[in-house]
Amino acid sequence: MEKEMDWIMEIPIAHRGLYNEKYPENSIGAFKNAVRHKYSIELDIQFTKDKKIVVFHDDSLYRMTKDERNIHDLDYEELKKLRLLDSDEKIPTIEDVLEIVDGKVGILIEIKNSKDIFDLCEGLYNTVKRYNGKYSIQSFNPFVLVWYKNNANNILRGQIAGLPRYSYRNSSWCKKFALKNMVLNFKTKPDYIAYSIRGIDKQRIACLRNKGIPIISWTIKNKEDMIYAYKYSDNIIFEGFYPPNNKNNYNYL
Repeated sequence: MEKEMDWIMEIPIAHRGLYNEKYPENSIGAFKNAVRHKYSIELDIQFTKDKKIVVFHDDSLYRMTKDERNIHDLDYEELKKLRLLDSDEKIPTIEDVLEIVDGKVGILIEIKNSKDIFDLCEGLYNTVKRYNGKYSIQSFNPFVLVWYKNNANNILRGQIAGLPRYSYRNSSWCKKFALKNMVLNFKTKPDYIAYSIRGIDKQRIACLRNKGIPIISWTIKNKEDMIYAYKYSDNIIFEGFYPPNNKNNYNYL
């Protein structure tokens, strides 16, 4: 079955939702805001201690909640008591997000690395297979893509890669090289590549794009970077500004 790719190629993707001073990142408010502005959504998932799938970026809760524990050290019932950046927003579950998005826009689900990564892959699959909207999974970890290729090949999957050091912290030199250069693509068979704007002009990226693999640039923070990104990629993951909500709606690229 051929996978639908138009939304991956055309609709700009709001990084962790369309967040701002009012709506914290990865919050229901930020996701509703993206839906209102007709942007697709990028979000992050990981497990709580009791294996509930929640939408949150960091391992540590401190930056977003001032709680000094890690997210995987708390059960979901404990996590529900916390609020994001002194707002009324709590950390949502993936089910919460799917319910409010309800197929109105596409969703890119980044699976964060963890010791229970394949349990997380399976848990997410058991949730999203009942969802009727447009979505994909993506990860820095190529073995996440391998899991989906072997177990749920119908789901769109994207390989995240790039040059920033923080993308591969605590990794060996060999592992950094393999991830940055996507040497396992022959095994993972990604449907698209999400690559950092730093290095988006690499010849390796151009070769993949010429072969028909969509390229998404991250993270785009202003109009100038957007114009640059669209020279070398098919779509953008953005934050901090409001690009046109369909790249075909403007002609200054």
